[in-house]
Amino acid sequence: MYDLAAMGAWAEFAVRWLHVITAIAWIGSSFYFIALDLGLRRDRDLETGADGEEWQVHGGGFYHIQKYLVAPAAMPEHLTWFKWESYWTWLSGAALLIIVYWFGAEFYLIDPATLDLAIWQAIGISAASLVLGWLVYDRLCKSPIGQHPTALMLLLYVVLVAMAYFYDQVFSGRAALLHLGAFTATIMTGNVAHVIIPNQKIVVADLKAGKKPDPEYGRIAKQRSTHNNYLTLPVIFLMLSNHYPLAFASEWNWVIASLVFLMGVTIRHYFNSMHARKAKPTWTWAATAVIFLVIMWLSTAPMFRPDAEEQAAKAQRFVEAEGYTEVADIVTSRCSMCHAAEPVWQGVLWPPKGVKLETEADIAAHARGIYLQAGLSHAMPPGNVTDVSDADRAAIRDWFAAATGS
Repeated sequence: MYDLAAMGAWAEFAVRWLHVITAIAWIGSSFYFIALDLGLRRDRDLETGADGEEWQVHGGGFYHIQKYLVAPAAMPEHLTWFKWESYWTWLSGAALLIIVYWFGAEFYLIDPATLDLAIWQAIGISAASLVLGWLVYDRLCKSPIGQHPTALMLLLYVVLVAMAYFYDQVFSGRAALLHLGAFTATIMTGNVAHVIIPNQKIVVADLKAGKKPDPEYGRIAKQRSTHNNYLTLPVIFLMLSNHYPLAFASEWNWVIASLVFLMGVTIRHYFNSMHARKAKPTWTWAATAVIFLVIMWLSTAPMFRPDAEEQAAKAQRFVEAEGYTEVADIVTSRCSMCHAAEPVWQGVLWPPKGVKLETEADIAAHARGIYLQAGLSHAMPPGNVTDVSDADRAAIRDWFAAATGS
């Protein structure tokens, strides 16, 4: 049993590592080409007929790069395609989603307090939402509104906010933000696999056939590439959010996720303007900071409830603090079946992250973690499988406030 569990844990680690490696490759190449395209010098008449050129220096050498608006006059002998990065990022991410959230649906996907789903129902909603998301997005891009980039982007933002709220009403907080990231990443890879690469292949086929490629294929591909450019940073935030309960376990997590997309726009707008050699819109950093402060406030909103404020003056330490006995009972009855030297919860063979909560010293040592993950947020236990009540969480908050004087 131990060997199988260890093998499973290492398999998850290997897939996660693959996902990170391929994501770095995809994001790196994507950001590079966006910066390159924006920085091209288009103020000269090039003999080659190219739309623009750029000289760059890196690694001890100089690179002379030219971009053709549609395609060169003849098909080059060697052509490098950038597609495997996107495909493998999505495939490894999908595999990780299955391993962690489908196989571990009881812990990570389902929260009975949110919606009491059967495992097969939760998995079905998970898979169907990703497919449906791509279909709706693609249809919107191909509709008449797709000819109006700003209106399309605003409508897509409304769709993302709606999906953030939907996932929040269906899954656990952890799974809700992760799925919103997967929903967005599926759109991004769909753009590469079903629009950008196919359009480029049509252009290549026309060149080989001696035809003049239609510039509309390039326009459509660039539109989808621009969408991917602005969606990348929010996806990274959402994928990392499962490590930060203040983001995913807040009652306002869907609002937090919605604001993250706005931060992605402000940050990318600054860098895109810089790469295009335009005036740097420094206001975007102030806007980003304000949005992030709002996110911080939303994530900690429970701290400002009256009952917590009333206890803020009590400045005793953890074991001696008022309410410790009650909290110790909550922790030992709701948490220590997993967080023990020898866990008794089925399938848990060692204490998660090495955290043990069996003694006074253990509870005192991990007081802040208990407060953040089970008091201030609903991160623990996963899916609230041990049924920690709102009163229990309030008791933890009160105890922490009394011990720290906060």
